[in-house]
Amino acid sequence: MALVAGVDSSTQSVKIVVRDAQTGALVREGRAPHPDGTEVPPSAWLDALDSAMDGILEDVAALAVAGQQHGMVAIDEDDEVVRPALLWNDTRSAPDADDLVEELGGPPAWADAIGSVPVASFTVTKARWMARVEPENAERTTRLMLPHDYLTWVLDGRPDTAVTDRGEASGTGYWSPITGEYRKDLLRLAMGHTPLVPRVAAPHEEVGRTASGIALGPGTGDNMGAALGLAAEPGDVVVSLGTSGTAFAVSMVPARDATGFVAGFADATGHFLPLVCTLNAARVLTATAEMLGVDMDEFASLALSAPAGAQGLVLLPYLDGERTPNLPDARGSLHGISRSNLSPATLARAAVEGMLGGLADAVDALVGVGVEPRRVLLVGGAAANAAVGPIAATMFPVPVVIPPAGEYVANGAAAQAAWVLAGGDEPPRWPAANAGESVRFEPAPAAEVREQYRVARTSLYG
Repeated sequence: MALVAGVDSSTQSVKIVVRDAQTGALVREGRAPHPDGTEVPPSAWLDALDSAMDGILEDVAALAVAGQQHGMVAIDEDDEVVRPALLWNDTRSAPDADDLVEELGGPPAWADAIGSVPVASFTVTKARWMARVEPENAERTTRLMLPHDYLTWVLDGRPDTAVTDRGEASGTGYWSPITGEYRKDLLRLAMGHTPLVPRVAAPHEEVGRTASGIALGPGTGDNMGAALGLAAEPGDVVVSLGTSGTAFAVSMVPARDATGFVAGFADATGHFLPLVCTLNAARVLTATAEMLGVDMDEFASLALSAPAGAQGLVLLPYLDGERTPNLPDARGSLHGISRSNLSPATLARAAVEGMLGGLADAVDALVGVGVEPRRVLLVGGAAANAAVGPIAATMFPVPVVIPPAGEYVANGAAAQAAWVLAGGDEPPRWPAANAGESVRFEPAPAAEVREQYRVARTSLYG
C-alpha cells in the first residue's frame, strides 16, 4: 500500500493527513498550532511542521503542501529570511494597492494583465509596502516566495530554484493565469527591482525530494487545495467559512473582473478558480457568541429561534476591516436597532445573516463572470454550526450542501501527492477520503434578508 501525505499550512495551524494513495483511506494525521498575528516568522511554520510530522511520515512515498495564499516571504542572497512574513490578512499595504492600481492605469488594466485587481492581501502590494517603508529590506531581498513555496523549498533542501504552482502564483499579482507567465514588469513596478521568483511547475510534477527520499509535489494554495480535496466540478460553488470567507468555483476559462470583486485565480489542475474573499467569517460568529455569553450550541439555538431577517436587525460584519468590498479600514456596525428587535436571538441571527450576506454577494459576483451555480458546497469550521445551513438556504438560490467535516485542504494536497505518483491527466478520485453523509438544504429564499443587508451596506459605504 503506497502512502501519501498532504499538508495544510493555514493561518492558524498546520494539519497533516496520511492517506492510501489508491483509495484515499485515512491512515494517520497530525497537527500543531501557528502563532496568531498578521506577520509571522517563517521559522514558526517550520517548527510547527516538524512537530506535526513527528512520527507520522513512515512509509510515505510522496508529499505536497497547500498553504495560506498571498503571504510574502522575503529571502536574501544567503538564503536567510529578511523579515517576518506578511500574511494575507495584513492590511497595512492597502494604500500601496491603491497606488499600484493607479500607476498601471486603473482596475481594467490590472484585470487585463493578471485577471485580478490587487488589494492589500496580494503579495505585490506587500512588496510595494516593503519597498516604501523598509527600503533596506527590499534592497536585501533577492527572492520572493509564498508560504507554501517556502515550506516546499526547505523540505527540498533549499535548492537554487524554488518551485510553485499555477494556483499559488495566480495570487501574487505578478503572474498571469491568462498567459501562464510571470509579469515581472509588475514586480519591478512594486519593488524597483526584480527578485527571483519560483518556477511554476506542472500540476502533478515531482519537484524534488525530502532528505528521507519522499517525493514532493508542487503544492498549491489553500483554496486550490480545498477544490481538489472536494473534487469540485463546474457548477459547484464552494463557500468556505474559516478565518476568512471565500466563494470560488472551477472554471474552464480565465476570469477578468475590472470591478475587483472577483480574483481571476488558477486552480491546481490546469483550469481556473475565480474567487471572492472576505476577511470576516467564522470569527463573526464566535465573537458574537462570546459577547452574548453563550457557547456555540446555544448561539445556534438562539439564531434559529429568530425569524429570517432578524426583525430588521442587520449586522455588517467588518470586524477586521474587509477585503471584498475593498474596505480595509472599515469596522462592523449594527443597523435597524429598535426596542422590539434588540434581543440575544435576533443578534445571533443577524450575525449569521451578516456573515453569509457578503458571501451571497460573492456568489452573485461569480455569476457575473460566467459561473453557473448548480449547488453551493458549504465547508470550513463555521459550516458545522447548526444554524448556518438552514440560514444559508435563505441566502442562496440553489441547494446548499454541507459535506462531511474534513481536512479538505490537506486532503487536496494529499491527492496532488498521489497524482505525482500515479501520473495521468486527472487527479485521483477517492471515494474513501470523505467518509460520512452530506447534509442538503433546499433553497428557501428570503428576499428581505438580502435587501436589508444591501441597504445597510450601501447606506454606509456606497
